[in-house]
Amino acid sequence: MTLSDRIREALTGSGKSQAQIATETRKSPGAVSQWLDGRIKGLRADTAEALERATGYRAAWLVTGKGPKLVLDKSNVSAAQLGTKQIPLLSYVSAGAWTGAVDAFQPNDAHDWLVTDLELSEGAFALEIKGDSMQPEFKPGDRVIIDPDISPQPGDFVVAKNGEEEALFKKYRPRSMDASGNVIFELVPLNDDYPTMRSDAVPIRIVGTMVEHRKYRRR
Repeated sequence: MTLSDRIREALTGSGKSQAQIATETRKSPGAVSQWLDGRIKGLRADTAEALERATGYRAAWLVTGKGPKLVLDKSNVSAAQLGTKQIPLLSYVSAGAWTGAVDAFQPNDAHDWLVTDLELSEGAFALEIKGDSMQPEFKPGDRVIIDPDISPQPGDFVVAKNGEEEALFKKYRPRSMDASGNVIFELVPLNDDYPTMRSDAVPIRIVGTMVEHRKYRRR
């Protein structure tokens, strides 16, 4: 694996765009392109360390291809690095119709972990997207980090449950208030082939608001 291959893997694994990486490493977009194109044959120590902070992939691995890849070794998920927070990846959430929640979204049920620098509540969790109702922005296999302590604003993306503990992932759109002062809202798909749902027609409870979206390159 070449240096450019390792940098490309780090960018893909971080879920960040080239523009984000350029900003966080204080490099030009052209410099990032040169890393990926293989025009740079080596990395300075300070550049490798900046990439480590931006991607979570170890500077030593980026430079040499040897040793552990990730700053946070998943074999020891209890040892969080300074400035990072571990988020449990619990299960999947449908982006189509209501579907049975595979688990109750409890951190103890995590089968993987994501690392983020966001300041989130202790109840934050991650889910993997299934279905195509939120395409083209969200595709099956994408992962979203959800914070149950953040109230959604118009246009936010949320995980919601109905009265039968079925769940789904949709865009949040408030419409009006009912007689008791509760917000009547819609859950909106990005794919026009799917219907919009209203909280005054179907029992809906917002579980949490999306705070981060991670896309992964498809093979």
